[in-house]
Amino acid sequence: MSHVWDWLWAGAFAPFAEFAFMRRALVATLALSLSAAPLGVFLSLKRMSLLGDALSHAVLPGVAIGYLVSGLSLTAMALGGVAAGMLVAGIAAGVSRFTSLQEDASLAAIYLVALALGVTLIAGQGSQLDLLHILFGSALGVDTRGLYLVATVASVSLMALAALYRGLVLETFDPIFLAAQSSSRRGLPSWCWHQSFLVLVVVNLVAAFQTLGTLMAVGLMMLPAVSARLWHDNLPAQLVNASAQAAVAGLAGLLVSYHLDTPSGPTIIGCAGALYFTSLLIAPGGWLPRRWRTRHRQA
Repeated sequence: MSHVWDWLWAGAFAPFAEFAFMRRALVATLALSLSAAPLGVFLSLKRMSLLGDALSHAVLPGVAIGYLVSGLSLTAMALGGVAAGMLVAGIAAGVSRFTSLQEDASLAAIYLVALALGVTLIAGQGSQLDLLHILFGSALGVDTRGLYLVATVASVSLMALAALYRGLVLETFDPIFLAAQSSSRRGLPSWCWHQSFLVLVVVNLVAAFQTLGTLMAVGLMMLPAVSARLWHDNLPAQLVNASAQAAVAGLAGLLVSYHLDTPSGPTIIGCAGALYFTSLLIAPGGWLPRRWRTRHRQA
Protein backbone atom coordinates (compact mmCIF):
# COMPACT_ATOMS: atom_id res chain seq x y z
CA MET A 1 0.00 0.00 0.00
CA SER A 2 2.85 2.36 0.80
CA HIS A 3 4.34 1.78 -2.64
CA VAL A 4 1.04 2.75 -4.27
CA TRP A 5 0.89 5.93 -2.20
CA ASP A 6 4.51 6.76 -3.04
CA TRP A 7 3.76 6.26 -6.74
CA LEU A 8 0.66 8.46 -6.55
CA TRP A 9 2.51 11.15 -4.64
CA ALA A 10 5.43 11.24 -7.07
CA GLY A 11 3.24 11.10 -10.15
CA ALA A 12 0.20 13.20 -9.31
CA PHE A 13 0.76 15.34 -6.21
CA ALA A 14 4.47 16.12 -5.95
CA PRO A 15 4.66 18.39 -9.04
CA PHE A 16 1.98 20.69 -7.61
CA ALA A 17 3.34 20.54 -4.06
CA GLU A 18 6.91 21.31 -5.06
CA PHE A 19 6.59 23.87 -7.84
CA ALA A 20 4.68 27.16 -7.75
CA PHE A 21 4.50 27.36 -11.55
CA MET A 22 2.58 24.07 -11.60
CA ARG A 23 0.10 25.39 -9.03
CA ARG A 24 -0.42 28.60 -11.01
CA ALA A 25 -0.94 26.62 -14.22
CA LEU A 26 -3.47 24.35 -12.50
CA VAL A 27 -5.48 27.22 -11.02
CA ALA A 28 -5.52 29.06 -14.37
CA THR A 29 -6.64 25.94 -16.23
CA LEU A 30 -9.38 25.17 -13.70
CA ALA A 31 -10.63 28.76 -13.88
CA LEU A 32 -10.82 28.56 -17.68
CA SER A 33 -12.63 25.23 -17.38
CA LEU A 34 -15.37 26.86 -15.32
CA SER A 35 -15.89 29.83 -17.63
CA ALA A 36 -15.00 28.72 -21.17
CA ALA A 37 -16.49 25.22 -21.37
CA PRO A 38 -20.11 26.34 -20.66
CA LEU A 39 -19.82 28.90 -23.44
CA GLY A 40 -18.78 26.07 -25.74
CA VAL A 41 -22.01 24.24 -24.88
CA PHE A 42 -24.06 27.22 -26.06
CA LEU A 43 -21.93 27.53 -29.21
CA SER A 44 -22.57 23.86 -29.95
CA LEU A 45 -26.31 24.15 -29.35
CA LYS A 46 -26.47 27.23 -31.58
CA ARG A 47 -24.61 25.28 -34.30
CA MET A 48 -21.87 27.90 -34.16
CA SER A 49 -19.05 25.60 -33.08
CA LEU A 50 -16.67 26.91 -35.74
CA LEU A 51 -17.33 30.48 -34.59
CA GLY A 52 -15.14 29.90 -31.53
CA ASP A 53 -12.32 28.62 -33.73
CA ALA A 54 -12.65 31.61 -36.06
CA LEU A 55 -12.63 34.12 -33.20
CA SER A 56 -9.63 32.45 -31.54
CA HIS A 57 -7.68 33.08 -34.74
CA ALA A 58 -9.16 36.53 -35.20
CA VAL A 59 -7.70 37.86 -31.93
CA LEU A 60 -4.14 37.29 -33.19
CA PRO A 61 -3.65 40.66 -34.95
CA GLY A 62 -4.69 42.52 -31.80
CA VAL A 63 -2.37 40.39 -29.69
CA ALA A 64 0.41 41.02 -32.21
CA ILE A 65 -0.11 44.80 -32.15
CA GLY A 66 -0.11 44.78 -28.35
CA TYR A 67 3.14 42.79 -28.47
CA LEU A 68 4.74 45.22 -30.93
CA VAL A 69 3.76 48.22 -28.82
CA SER A 70 4.56 46.91 -25.34
CA GLY A 71 6.51 43.68 -25.78
CA LEU A 72 5.28 40.66 -23.83
CA SER A 73 2.91 42.83 -21.80
CA LEU A 74 -0.10 40.71 -20.91
CA THR A 75 -2.37 43.73 -20.44
CA ALA A 76 -1.54 45.24 -23.83
CA MET A 77 -1.88 41.94 -25.67
CA ALA A 78 -5.16 41.13 -23.92
CA LEU A 79 -6.70 44.51 -24.74
CA GLY A 80 -5.53 44.22 -28.33
CA GLY A 81 -6.95 40.71 -28.60
CA VAL A 82 -10.38 41.73 -27.29
CA ALA A 83 -10.51 44.70 -29.66
CA ALA A 84 -9.48 42.58 -32.67
CA GLY A 85 -11.93 39.80 -31.88
CA MET A 86 -14.88 42.15 -31.53
CA LEU A 87 -13.84 44.07 -34.65
CA VAL A 88 -13.71 40.90 -36.74
CA ALA A 89 -17.08 39.74 -35.40
CA GLY A 90 -18.58 43.15 -36.15
CA ILE A 91 -17.17 43.25 -39.68
CA ALA A 92 -18.49 39.74 -40.37
CA ALA A 93 -21.95 40.72 -39.13
CA GLY A 94 -21.90 43.87 -41.28
CA VAL A 95 -20.82 41.97 -44.39
CA SER A 96 -23.63 39.43 -43.90
CA ARG A 97 -26.15 42.24 -43.43
CA PHE A 98 -25.25 44.31 -46.48
CA THR A 99 -24.25 41.56 -48.92
CA SER A 100 -25.53 38.13 -49.94
CA LEU A 101 -22.88 36.31 -47.89
CA GLN A 102 -23.91 34.47 -44.74
CA GLU A 103 -22.19 35.41 -41.47
CA ASP A 104 -20.24 32.14 -41.24
CA ALA A 105 -18.82 32.58 -44.76
CA SER A 106 -17.78 36.18 -44.16
CA LEU A 107 -16.31 35.28 -40.78
CA ALA A 108 -14.26 32.47 -42.33
CA ALA A 109 -12.82 34.83 -44.92
CA ILE A 110 -12.04 37.62 -42.47
CA TYR A 111 -10.46 35.43 -39.77
CA LEU A 112 -8.07 33.90 -42.34
CA VAL A 113 -6.93 37.38 -43.33
CA ALA A 114 -6.62 38.31 -39.65
CA LEU A 115 -4.57 35.18 -38.89
CA ALA A 116 -2.21 35.87 -41.78
CA LEU A 117 -1.81 39.50 -40.69
CA GLY A 118 -1.09 38.54 -37.08
CA VAL A 119 1.54 35.94 -38.00
CA THR A 120 3.18 38.39 -40.41
CA LEU A 121 3.37 41.13 -37.77
CA ILE A 122 4.91 38.88 -35.13
CA ALA A 123 7.29 37.10 -37.51
CA GLY A 124 8.46 40.42 -38.93
CA GLN A 125 9.24 42.09 -35.61
CA GLY A 126 9.69 39.27 -33.10
CA SER A 127 11.58 36.01 -32.80
CA GLN A 128 10.50 32.48 -33.63
CA LEU A 129 10.13 31.84 -29.89
CA ASP A 130 7.75 34.80 -29.49
CA LEU A 131 5.62 33.52 -32.36
CA LEU A 132 5.40 30.01 -30.92
CA HIS A 133 4.59 31.37 -27.46
CA ILE A 134 1.68 33.45 -28.75
CA LEU A 135 0.35 30.77 -31.10
CA PHE A 136 0.60 27.81 -28.72
CA GLY A 137 0.89 29.40 -25.27
CA SER A 138 2.59 28.00 -22.21
CA ALA A 139 0.44 27.01 -19.26
CA LEU A 140 3.58 26.35 -17.22
CA GLY A 141 4.72 29.93 -17.86
CA VAL A 142 1.68 31.65 -16.31
CA ASP A 143 2.88 34.32 -13.89
CA THR A 144 0.97 35.95 -11.04
CA ARG A 145 -0.40 38.76 -13.25
CA GLY A 146 -1.57 36.24 -15.81
CA LEU A 147 -3.25 34.21 -13.10
CA TYR A 148 -5.08 37.29 -11.83
CA LEU A 149 -6.26 38.05 -15.37
CA VAL A 150 -7.60 34.54 -15.93
CA ALA A 151 -9.27 34.41 -12.50
CA THR A 152 -10.89 37.82 -13.01
CA VAL A 153 -12.18 36.92 -16.46
CA ALA A 154 -13.51 33.58 -15.22
CA SER A 155 -15.31 35.18 -12.26
CA VAL A 156 -16.87 37.98 -14.33
CA SER A 157 -17.76 35.54 -17.11
CA LEU A 158 -19.57 33.18 -14.74
CA MET A 159 -21.57 36.03 -13.21
CA ALA A 160 -22.42 37.42 -16.64
CA LEU A 161 -23.45 33.99 -17.90
CA ALA A 162 -25.73 33.56 -14.90
CA ALA A 163 -27.32 36.96 -15.59
CA LEU A 164 -27.74 36.21 -19.31
CA TYR A 165 -28.75 32.58 -18.87
CA ARG A 166 -32.50 32.91 -19.47
CA GLY A 167 -32.07 35.11 -22.53
CA LEU A 168 -29.41 32.84 -24.02
CA VAL A 169 -31.60 29.78 -23.51
CA LEU A 170 -34.52 31.50 -25.23
CA GLU A 171 -32.31 32.70 -28.09
CA THR A 172 -30.95 29.18 -28.52
CA PHE A 173 -34.18 27.16 -28.33
CA ASP A 174 -37.02 29.62 -29.04
CA PRO A 175 -35.75 32.74 -30.87
CA ILE A 176 -39.27 33.52 -32.16
CA PHE A 177 -40.61 33.92 -28.62
CA LEU A 178 -37.58 36.06 -27.69
CA ALA A 179 -38.17 38.27 -30.73
CA ALA A 180 -41.85 38.60 -29.76
CA GLN A 181 -40.87 39.69 -26.26
CA SER A 182 -38.45 42.23 -27.72
CA SER A 183 -41.02 43.65 -30.12
CA SER A 184 -43.51 44.10 -27.28
CA ARG A 185 -40.89 46.14 -25.40
CA ARG A 186 -40.88 43.76 -22.47
CA GLY A 187 -37.30 42.72 -22.97
CA LEU A 188 -33.98 43.58 -24.56
CA PRO A 189 -33.66 43.40 -28.35
CA SER A 190 -32.73 39.88 -29.44
CA TRP A 191 -29.43 41.02 -30.93
CA CYS A 192 -28.28 42.22 -27.48
CA TRP A 193 -28.21 38.64 -26.20
CA HIS A 194 -26.18 37.47 -29.18
CA GLN A 195 -23.67 40.31 -28.99
CA SER A 196 -23.26 39.93 -25.23
CA PHE A 197 -22.60 36.24 -25.74
CA LEU A 198 -19.96 36.99 -28.40
CA VAL A 199 -18.24 39.39 -25.99
CA LEU A 200 -18.01 36.60 -23.40
CA VAL A 201 -16.58 34.22 -26.00
CA VAL A 202 -13.93 36.70 -27.14
CA VAL A 203 -12.93 37.67 -23.60
CA ASN A 204 -12.52 34.02 -22.59
CA LEU A 205 -10.47 33.24 -25.70
CA VAL A 206 -8.19 36.17 -24.95
CA ALA A 207 -7.82 35.07 -21.32
CA ALA A 208 -6.88 31.58 -22.51
CA PHE A 209 -4.27 32.61 -25.05
CA GLN A 210 -1.43 32.89 -22.50
CA THR A 211 -1.95 29.34 -21.27
CA LEU A 212 -3.08 27.62 -24.47
CA GLY A 213 -2.11 30.05 -27.24
CA THR A 214 -4.39 31.65 -29.79
CA LEU A 215 -4.53 28.44 -31.85
CA MET A 216 -5.29 26.09 -28.93
CA ALA A 217 -7.53 28.30 -26.77
CA VAL A 218 -10.74 27.19 -28.45
CA GLY A 219 -9.96 23.53 -27.70
CA LEU A 220 -10.78 23.79 -24.00
CA MET A 221 -13.98 25.60 -24.94
CA MET A 222 -15.32 23.22 -27.60
CA LEU A 223 -14.02 19.67 -27.03
CA PRO A 224 -15.54 19.21 -23.53
CA ALA A 225 -18.75 20.90 -24.70
CA VAL A 226 -19.18 18.53 -27.63
CA SER A 227 -18.38 15.53 -25.41
CA ALA A 228 -20.93 16.66 -22.82
CA ARG A 229 -23.73 16.53 -25.40
CA LEU A 230 -23.05 12.81 -25.81
CA TRP A 231 -23.62 12.22 -22.09
CA HIS A 232 -26.68 14.35 -21.30
CA ASP A 233 -29.82 15.69 -22.96
CA ASN A 234 -30.62 18.54 -20.55
CA LEU A 235 -28.70 21.79 -20.60
CA PRO A 236 -27.66 22.18 -16.92
CA ALA A 237 -26.12 18.70 -16.91
CA GLN A 238 -24.24 19.49 -20.11
CA LEU A 239 -22.83 22.68 -18.59
CA VAL A 240 -21.58 20.86 -15.50
CA ASN A 241 -20.21 17.93 -17.49
CA ALA A 242 -18.35 20.22 -19.89
CA SER A 243 -16.63 22.08 -17.05
CA ALA A 244 -15.76 18.79 -15.33
CA GLN A 245 -14.24 17.32 -18.48
CA ALA A 246 -12.26 20.51 -19.13
CA ALA A 247 -10.92 20.41 -15.55
CA VAL A 248 -9.91 16.75 -15.87
CA ALA A 249 -8.22 17.44 -19.21
CA GLY A 250 -6.36 20.39 -17.70
CA LEU A 251 -5.12 18.39 -14.71
CA ALA A 252 -4.13 15.37 -16.80
CA GLY A 253 -2.52 17.54 -19.46
CA LEU A 254 -0.35 19.39 -16.96
CA LEU A 255 0.84 16.14 -15.40
CA VAL A 256 1.60 14.54 -18.75
CA SER A 257 3.38 17.69 -19.89
CA TYR A 258 5.47 17.75 -16.71
CA HIS A 259 6.52 14.09 -16.80
CA LEU A 260 7.04 13.73 -20.55
CA ASP A 261 8.40 17.25 -21.16
CA THR A 262 5.83 18.06 -23.86
CA PRO A 263 4.26 21.47 -24.67
CA SER A 264 1.62 22.12 -22.03
CA GLY A 265 -1.07 23.74 -24.19
CA PRO A 266 -1.25 21.08 -26.93
CA THR A 267 -0.99 18.34 -24.29
CA ILE A 268 -4.04 19.70 -22.44
CA ILE A 269 -6.00 19.82 -25.68
CA GLY A 270 -4.79 16.30 -26.50
CA CYS A 271 -6.20 15.06 -23.18
CA ALA A 272 -9.50 16.81 -23.94
CA GLY A 273 -9.46 15.05 -27.31
CA ALA A 274 -8.90 11.70 -25.59
CA LEU A 275 -11.97 12.32 -23.41
CA TYR A 276 -13.94 13.24 -26.54
CA PHE A 277 -13.02 10.00 -28.34
CA THR A 278 -13.81 8.03 -25.20
CA SER A 279 -17.21 9.70 -25.07
CA LEU A 280 -17.80 8.82 -28.71
CA LEU A 281 -17.43 5.17 -27.74
CA ILE A 282 -19.07 4.75 -24.33
CA ALA A 283 -21.32 7.77 -23.66
CA PRO A 284 -25.11 7.19 -23.84
CA GLY A 285 -25.13 9.02 -27.18
CA GLY A 286 -21.98 7.28 -28.38
CA TRP A 287 -21.39 4.40 -30.76
CA LEU A 288 -21.40 1.38 -28.42
CA PRO A 289 -24.61 2.18 -26.46
CA ARG A 290 -26.46 3.10 -29.66
CA ARG A 291 -25.32 -0.12 -31.31
CA TRP A 292 -26.37 -2.10 -28.25
CA ARG A 293 -29.83 -0.50 -28.23
CA THR A 294 -30.24 -1.15 -31.96
CA ARG A 295 -29.33 -4.82 -31.61
CA HIS A 296 -31.60 -5.15 -28.57
CA ARG A 297 -34.58 -3.72 -30.49
CA GLN A 298 -33.89 -5.98 -33.46
CA ALA A 299 -33.76 -9.02 -31.20
